[in-house]
Amino acid sequence: MRLLLVFLMAFSAVPAFAQLTDRDIQSAQKVMGLSFDRAERDSLAPTLEERKVAYEELREFPLPNSVSPAMQFQVLPVGFRPNTHQLSIDWGLDQEVKMPANPEALAFYSVADLSVLIKTRQISSVALTKIYLDRLKRYGDTLHCVVTLTEEWALARAALADNELASGIYRGPLHGIPYGVKDLLSTPEFPTTWGATPYQDQMLDETATVVRKLDEAGAVMVAKLSMGALAWGDVWFGGLTRNPWNLEQGASGSSAGSASATAAGLVAFSIGTETLGSIVSPSNRCATTGLRPTYGRVSRYGAMALSWSMDKIGPICRNAEDCALVFDAIRGSDPNDLSLTEAAFNYRPKVDLAKLRVGYLKSDFEEYPYNRANDSAALAVLQSLGATLLPMELPSDLPIDAMVAILNVEAATAFDVLTRSNHDSLLVRQIKNAWPNVFRAARFVPAVEYLMANRARTVLQARFHAMMQEVDVLVVPSFGGSQLVLTNLTGHPCVVVPDGERPGAGVNSICFLGNLFDEATILAVAKAYQEATEWEELHPPMFTP
Repeated sequence: MRLLLVFLMAFSAVPAFAQLTDRDIQSAQKVMGLSFDRAERDSLAPTLEERKVAYEELREFPLPNSVSPAMQFQVLPVGFRPNTHQLSIDWGLDQEVKMPANPEALAFYSVADLSVLIKTRQISSVALTKIYLDRLKRYGDTLHCVVTLTEEWALARAALADNELASGIYRGPLHGIPYGVKDLLSTPEFPTTWGATPYQDQMLDETATVVRKLDEAGAVMVAKLSMGALAWGDVWFGGLTRNPWNLEQGASGSSAGSASATAAGLVAFSIGTETLGSIVSPSNRCATTGLRPTYGRVSRYGAMALSWSMDKIGPICRNAEDCALVFDAIRGSDPNDLSLTEAAFNYRPKVDLAKLRVGYLKSDFEEYPYNRANDSAALAVLQSLGATLLPMELPSDLPIDAMVAILNVEAATAFDVLTRSNHDSLLVRQIKNAWPNVFRAARFVPAVEYLMANRARTVLQARFHAMMQEVDVLVVPSFGGSQLVLTNLTGHPCVVVPDGERPGAGVNSICFLGNLFDEATILAVAKAYQEATEWEELHPPMFTP
């Protein structure tokens, strides 16, 4: 199933280690922050030798990236259960959408508007798909955002969508809509490269659940898009993915290709993933709107595992309404992913902010210098829409940064074979702040400290959940402070939207955080904000028809 695993295992043999000496144990205890006397070290030595044998047994047992640990992260705080009563959604889409004089202008139409044009048969899925395929071929190399163009497959799927519509079958708002997927979601028809040189020819024999659900919704996959190698940054084996607003700048990551291609009008929407900022960061850089759903909302079956307790999959679109449409198609149960929690998505496109409790992180907005003017203007817009902003502060007495060890250890475990085989040297980025070094350093995190970090995480979950019960939405700067790390650890949902221009680098962003499993509220608030502003309607000049 995992062909590359077999290759790596064949070359992962390491020479037998010599017997541990007292000096070895003294050195190791320094890393762990402990101090044993000579008698204690003498007692330890035989046990540690036995453990080395046990470790080798584990390493010889084949464990592909897709196998998760027996311990599952539980996103639900004690006593909390999400609403499971699903109501029907009235999307309220504008039915008066008309074709533009220049069909290529459709490249920047919203999914909502494109869906109306397809349903009313003003344009066919095949014609729309050809527009996006042409742009992918024309601009993909400029942005370094395309790993695999799925042209033949996409045109066949588009023709099927048109034939179904002609025979009275309409699958919903995504019917016939072309999209791109971050290249960590498996598709048996095409390579799944994870953006990394050791895996660039990897063929997996499974279809990721997200891809399957989009297929069932009638969407048309036109490309597999670039990602920072093994989901970090914007550098992959094909180079640096570019920000379409400024080609001298990277797109940020790790969902680099997804944000870049969406911003440049090469796809109608895309799928990204986030473990610690990988939807928020490229959306901020490229001026897209991204939804990071609650942990356990979207199946990760068929997705590369980086951190089993932190990975999340979500849409990157041109506005919040589109994120709601795509999220509704990909959310929900899957017997292949035990981390999922069943919950309703009762989205309503109109919201009265005067009736919501809207909090904001006062100190973070005041202390984060890089987007202060835009952020202040965004808060003023929310107030003009009726919101009464309640000043709030995050817990400051918890070791939040120290809990990042959870991600590092899980990532090192997911790519254990890569490190032990020394194939991590094939990754493009070899600096200190890159995966090869982080994987190696994580080998020195004691198991006790990993579990201690998870226990502290339980306290963090309870504290932040209690805080969030005081509001319906919490407005935060996308960066600055600890919220990005904190909320990825707790699994809370977030919508990131552009909130102003920045010369030479497109626009900046602001985030709406929600309660667990309440994507509906933050998406509606984000939609209201975008209807009152113009930022999501701006497009990179170089790529605008």
